[in-house]
Amino acid sequence: MNPAAQPVSTGTLRRKVSEVFGDLVIDKRRLPASKLTARGIPAYVGEWVLSSIVPGDGPLSVEDGKKVLEWAREKMPTTEEAPIIRLRLASGQVVRVLTSVEAEVVLYKDEEAEQRATFPLLGVRDANILQSTMHDHPDLLKQGMWGIAAIQGGQGVFLADFKPMQAKVDVDLFRDARRQFTTTEWMYLLLDSMGLNAEVLTIEQCIYALARLLPLAQQSMHLMELAPKGTGKSYLYENLSPRVRLISSGSVSPAVLFVNNASGQWGLLARFKVVVLDEVQTLRLSASSEIVGGLKGYLANGKITRGGRYETGSDCSLVLLANISLDDTLQPLSDSLVEELPKEFHETALLDRFRGIMPGWKLPKLHARSFSAGLGLKSDFFGEVLCALRDELSFDQEVAARVRLTGAAPYQRNQEAVRAISSGYAKLLFPHGEYSRQELETLCVQPALEYRQNIWNELRSRDQEYRRFDEILRAEVS
Repeated sequence: MNPAAQPVSTGTLRRKVSEVFGDLVIDKRRLPASKLTARGIPAYVGEWVLSSIVPGDGPLSVEDGKKVLEWAREKMPTTEEAPIIRLRLASGQVVRVLTSVEAEVVLYKDEEAEQRATFPLLGVRDANILQSTMHDHPDLLKQGMWGIAAIQGGQGVFLADFKPMQAKVDVDLFRDARRQFTTTEWMYLLLDSMGLNAEVLTIEQCIYALARLLPLAQQSMHLMELAPKGTGKSYLYENLSPRVRLISSGSVSPAVLFVNNASGQWGLLARFKVVVLDEVQTLRLSASSEIVGGLKGYLANGKITRGGRYETGSDCSLVLLANISLDDTLQPLSDSLVEELPKEFHETALLDRFRGIMPGWKLPKLHARSFSAGLGLKSDFFGEVLCALRDELSFDQEVAARVRLTGAAPYQRNQEAVRAISSGYAKLLFPHGEYSRQELETLCVQPALEYRQNIWNELRSRDQEYRRFDEILRAEVS
């Protein structure tokens, strides 16, 4: 029997979640009802606004909905309203808005350094910012931050005050709370926190959906997810955490991913915890040979370098999302799962460095009941806790000691991948570190074997070098 196949009473679960986590949870129906995301903000910002302006449980009332929209009209300008904000700044006004802020320090050889702030949603660049503001909020220099910004206009634009939206990160609370839930209840809570309704999924589909959290919780979790349109591949990554950057169209260059040699600005892989390339089947790679060469090194050893001028390390996870064609039985149309990806991703030396391929085609397309109607962890708290789990290296050590690929001479990268994916699942499902051998094998190792087997099949079909190793991956779990 699947150790997670235990009945769940949604009413009991809702009461338990509320009692254990208190104000760290939110009714996931409130954000869609508020229409806040129509103003171009991610879910982790929208839920923060709701909790600040109209805290409470249950569906959003009409009165609260009006209150939120009134606040949003005053404090959350849309891109259409950005020109009006710029006009107010040009006339010397002080504007106080909820916005994203990014900062950078520009060093000159013979001149004093400059500190600059950018407000992407407002179309404002090169604003002045105090060094003390950046020292107080260093994430402004990494991936940027959301918060209430007081922006002083006039001859120049100046960030006069900044109050960031901040989640209370308490990994110990998260870990201890797990002991209050059965495995299935905890799985349901994780899915509710992702905005999904576990009741319309099988246990196996729940496990597949949770794979989308692995790149946040596990260092260097380089994965692909292949699925048809409409399965919600990118939604989570857009809405869970500011430490995730999703690129969904256009082209990608070495400067964007690695480092800009002209300015010395580090690319996305150095500044974020997770970088997601969406719609990979239509993505254009600028200087593709340089990107592929850089990715081979990065995915293998975590080193970011370009042209020998700069070098740094990173544990950022790289995720590729792509649509694939299915036959009338909802199975991949081609024998090769990566057939519809750009030819650069057909190269075995690059494919081998990805941990696995998650079979997104085994998840149902989203429909009216696919979305959570329960209590879930607030997205800002949830995202921060997941990223904090990256440093829980004791899981890696225990899984490495308990999970071993069998066979005459297991291929080392297969072993590393299976252990890494298994460790990531263990962090998600058992953050308190308490699980049985059967739970480890069924809920962590078996999906890890499946994801890596998808990579392994591609490697063996494309390069006979890999055929000297066992065809089917199997593991022994102690």
